[in-house]
Amino acid sequence: MQASLPLSTTFPLLLGALLIEAALGYPAPIFAAIRHPVVWMGALIGVLDRRWNDPALAAPRRRARGVAAVLVLLLASLVPAGLLQAALLHFLPQAAALPLLALLAASLPAQRSLHEHVRAVAEGLERDGLQGGRAAVSMIVGRNPESLDEPAICRAAIESLAENFSDGVVAPAFWCGAAGLPGIAAYKAVNTADSMIGHRTPRHEAFGWAAARLDDVVNLPASRLAAMWILLAAGMTRGADARGAWRAVRRDARNHRSPNAGWPEAAMAGALGLRLAGPRVYGQTRVEDAWMGDGRAAATVSDLRRALTLYRRACAIQILAVAGGALALL
Repeated sequence: MQASLPLSTTFPLLLGALLIEAALGYPAPIFAAIRHPVVWMGALIGVLDRRWNDPALAAPRRRARGVAAVLVLLLASLVPAGLLQAALLHFLPQAAALPLLALLAASLPAQRSLHEHVRAVAEGLERDGLQGGRAAVSMIVGRNPESLDEPAICRAAIESLAENFSDGVVAPAFWCGAAGLPGIAAYKAVNTADSMIGHRTPRHEAFGWAAARLDDVVNLPASRLAAMWILLAAGMTRGADARGAWRAVRRDARNHRSPNAGWPEAAMAGALGLRLAGPRVYGQTRVEDAWMGDGRAAATVSDLRRALTLYRRACAIQILAVAGGALALL
């Protein structure tokens, strides 16, 4: 049975997945019935964290156990996805197998849900003021919402939109295009592990080291692509500044504390004439970071709405690029 696919097959698969997810998202009845693949991955990560991350162990042993946990997680995502892909291609004609694979892969990008969560912040501010904005933004960022005024809420939502465009939309697409269903499943497993255990806290600094470092590596190509999609979207959007986006990326992206988040955040900041990132508070901890962009720090709901417009156009540009690749590879 064929487990891997050529690009001439993965690109049509990816195109179908992106179109399905953009149109439908992840339907609530399916979530209620079987939850979401990321929830399954998170449950496994939680079990491994509870059983293997023993605070009594020395840091090198905890780090080794964290490496083993990531390997278990990769096997648990790669093997079922690979077997399922191989079985569908073996027992069905490709014309029937690819739509089914696209439907399965469509559960893993987050184009629609990311847009809905960030739009909810704008709507919360417009409808319920500061408290509504704080409640909505607390669903998408880890920083203390009570420390945020309206400009900080808007900046936090725009930063989340830019960063998650990279690791929630572009990166899943990249790895699906590269390796089909196993590629996107493995990527989401790594990214979920990083979000759960890849933190520099006493509990997870050693155990989550492998998850955090691997997530940095697998997101490297997507973060650069995400910045390019945003830059192109800015060039097609009235009132956005594509040249400003390019200047911000060249000047600021490498200064971000993340090797990846600075690229889409700098592109979004420059395109909108804003300053993003910079010092912020997570829980009770103040994190010092470089500013992305050199514009206004006082972001508004109007800026947040403009960021959503750029995001939609960047998603559309990615879909058109994948469609062009699929046609070229025929």
